[in-house]
Amino acid sequence: MNFEKLGLKPELTKAVAALGFTDPMPIQEKTIPLLLSEKRDFVGLAQTGTGKTAAFGLPLIQQINPKKNYPQGIILCPTRELCMQITDDLKNFSRFTDSVRIVAIYGGASIANQIRQIQNGAQIVVATPGRLVDLMERKSISLSKIQYAVLDEADEMLHMGFQEDINKILGQMPAKRNIWLFSATMPPGVAAIAKNYLKDPLEIAVGGRNRSPEKIMHTCYLIHEKDRYQGLKRIIDFSPEMFGLVFCRTRKETQSVAESLMQDGYRADALHGDLSQPQRDYIMRKFRQKSVRILVATDVAARGLDVEDITHVIHYNLPDESEVYTHRSGRTGRAGKSGLSLLLANRKQLHRVRELEKKRNIRFAFDNIPAGKEICQKQLHGLVDKIVNADIHTKEIKAYLPEVVQTLGQFSKEELIQRVIAAEFNRLLEYYRQAGDIYMDAGEKKEKKFRPEKNKERDSVQQTRRFKINVGRLDNINEGAVLRLICDKAGIRSNMIGRIELKREHSFFEVDIRAAAKVEYSIRNAMLDGRAIDVRTVDEKSMHRKKDGFFKSPPSGRDFPRRAKSRKSDFSRDYKKEQRI
Repeated sequence: MNFEKLGLKPELTKAVAALGFTDPMPIQEKTIPLLLSEKRDFVGLAQTGTGKTAAFGLPLIQQINPKKNYPQGIILCPTRELCMQITDDLKNFSRFTDSVRIVAIYGGASIANQIRQIQNGAQIVVATPGRLVDLMERKSISLSKIQYAVLDEADEMLHMGFQEDINKILGQMPAKRNIWLFSATMPPGVAAIAKNYLKDPLEIAVGGRNRSPEKIMHTCYLIHEKDRYQGLKRIIDFSPEMFGLVFCRTRKETQSVAESLMQDGYRADALHGDLSQPQRDYIMRKFRQKSVRILVATDVAARGLDVEDITHVIHYNLPDESEVYTHRSGRTGRAGKSGLSLLLANRKQLHRVRELEKKRNIRFAFDNIPAGKEICQKQLHGLVDKIVNADIHTKEIKAYLPEVVQTLGQFSKEELIQRVIAAEFNRLLEYYRQAGDIYMDAGEKKEKKFRPEKNKERDSVQQTRRFKINVGRLDNINEGAVLRLICDKAGIRSNMIGRIELKREHSFFEVDIRAAAKVEYSIRNAMLDGRAIDVRTVDEKSMHRKKDGFFKSPPSGRDFPRRAKSRKSDFSRDYKKEQRI
């Protein structure tokens, strides 16, 4: 079936064809004829990315009377990003329809301009609940003549706390109106809205209730908590062409993960609620243009985010509610394409993963975080494919070739290949040389906190190097924070890290000498809880690891904070106290 057979006017089918759409998607094929012929309330259950905007937008435009210059249809959605996206889509659908005016109403923009647009005769209003209630209280908009009300992403609006606003908005509408409710899931709150405000609604479900799209592959990686960031980096490194979203739970974690990725050389950025609207627009523009390939976001900030060709959705943390997982995953696998939804979870969260499978009717494939050798091999194959498939602009580069050929002509074919690979891969090979595996089997015992090994004879003495960093107990850090910093940034295992000593204003740690240069380079200018890290070597001589697993060195006067000589007794008191701690 094509769009012409759905009962749409010629100007609407012409607009759809101009946008490149030929055959309607399942939700559109089932919904459009019903909304055009049945003057009844409606409930549509379908995942994000299945074409819901056209499913309600095309019938709404067709049934608006362009001769009446007041709001006749209203669309409520959870976020300003989705509000702007729906508005753009509806304007594209109505490009050949005369005198249909569509206005977007959302926070973060000039309310005076929005009031002016409404007063100029808007017939369709696309709004976020909070800003619409604000306009209602200002008496700047009247809902008394609304004929059609659309609730898009209804479950998300309730999850974001808009229950009271939605009740207030629906309560101001005339009794004789049609409500079209669209949602990805049907939690109790959405069911309550349908019961209280909809009369004998028609219901269409595409893909079944509470079911994730079938073309999304769900994979769970079980890891130790200390390896979470390293696991994320390995997943990204294993997919050179990734264009993905990373979901975090808090704004602070979102910003921290994004900054760490950028410092480690990834084309990443953060999207969260602390950003202004111009900042959000700028970041989203870079993401759509793919100059940013990894967008780290909170659930709230990513509501309604509609970007094509997202290949991966990575859940840095397991969400508290199963509906949130569904909405996150729905950012990939859109418009019938396939996608990957990857979850990082620790051993304690395994039972929640099983619960998620039951509630969402999905099945996770449990896999191991890629090993360093696998990542290097995948990256190498990607480089080779890039070289083989490169477009060669012969005329443009012809003038530069003689000098290049003369310089590289001294190398054999094998030497030249080795040098090309080395130029691209030395950093990656160095990083993963001693990284080891970080995965955790589903049947593995509960992970243990890091403790140096005790009462275990060593076959050989290991040399170490001692470092000092500019954070200590006054910065509210513990040994675990320092350990995670070193492991995350340098990509080494915790068994290569020796004693960690926390002082008042600084700390010391010791590292296997084989990884010392890598550690010093990796954590220089890194961030720990918002503070830039300054690292320096404090003892160049090799030190030996004792049988109890600690790296020992004699106390030095440099370990003491500088104070007046008259308070020399305080030095001894502080030192003894620190040794007891």
